[in-house]
Amino acid sequence: MASKKRENTPSKELLEKLFTTAYRIRNFETEGIKLYRRGLVRGYFHPYLGQEGIATGACAALDERDYIASTHRGHGHCIAQGAEVEGMIAELLQKETGYCKGYGGSMHIADITKNNLGANGIVGASTPLGVGAAMANQVNGSDAVTVAFSTDGATNNGTFLESLNLAAIWDLNFILIVENNQYAVSTTLAEATRETELYKRGEAIGVESHRIDGNDSLLVYETVADAVKKCRAGLGPILIEAVTFRHSGHHVNDPGKYMPEDKLKYYKDRDPVDRARDNLINMGKMSAKDVKAIEAKIEAEFEAAVKAAEAAGEVSIEEFREFVEGY
Repeated sequence: MASKKRENTPSKELLEKLFTTAYRIRNFETEGIKLYRRGLVRGYFHPYLGQEGIATGACAALDERDYIASTHRGHGHCIAQGAEVEGMIAELLQKETGYCKGYGGSMHIADITKNNLGANGIVGASTPLGVGAAMANQVNGSDAVTVAFSTDGATNNGTFLESLNLAAIWDLNFILIVENNQYAVSTTLAEATRETELYKRGEAIGVESHRIDGNDSLLVYETVADAVKKCRAGLGPILIEAVTFRHSGHHVNDPGKYMPEDKLKYYKDRDPVDRARDNLINMGKMSAKDVKAIEAKIEAEFEAAVKAAEAAGEVSIEEFREFVEGY
């Protein structure tokens, strides 16, 4: 996987942003699971635990004009793109103050005001949606870049190559990030495809492609920032395979017994949140006390969001009926 010697030390501001985002995602997921266990979250809950470095690094490389399209495991993408925790918790708890008034729940959070086209439960749907957004921006004369987060399991869908090929022949400002956590539910990547280095699929159709360590948020940031620069210069699209490993089963009720303990330990020893924290302390020269203060603030933010969501009301039956009949 790609690695490089850095010519310059990253700024403290960047390192703080990367750690803050990664820890906010980690806290959201670990505490969100507790809400699920209390019976407050209906439907499935797919944690992003272990993959925080990808969303964190990628979205840090974007600005307010750029778009993202997410996956069923989308909480991290939403937070990294600037979603407020209070609105996300309210959505998980099906409250009217949620991003989608509680209609969408965990797998369908979207925030168009932040150019977040939303998470969804259809495997691989982010790729054609992202290409559509990139094409619209091109037609409208915008140099905005669209990042679509996808998965290793989705690379075997027909829409994966169809969409990427369209992005290529139209020279779209499109970055496809394949979050390769090495499992499609419980099916290993090697059981689903003979070629397990997924970036090569992009190379096969003439798309610049890279394979990187997805647990290194700083490396993800640098790789995506370079891809954004190239896209704005008319050199898109670009495919990035970010290799990672989730910390547990596919969803909260999946014990993940099929995951080898030695491999899980290997990736937990390279935890993306720990690495972002170490970068902030070692390269950013922030004291451990100040780092703890960041963590405490994020934890308090989550607790306040839960209290606000629990106090909020649900959409009335009348409003729900009106909404459904409207479609």
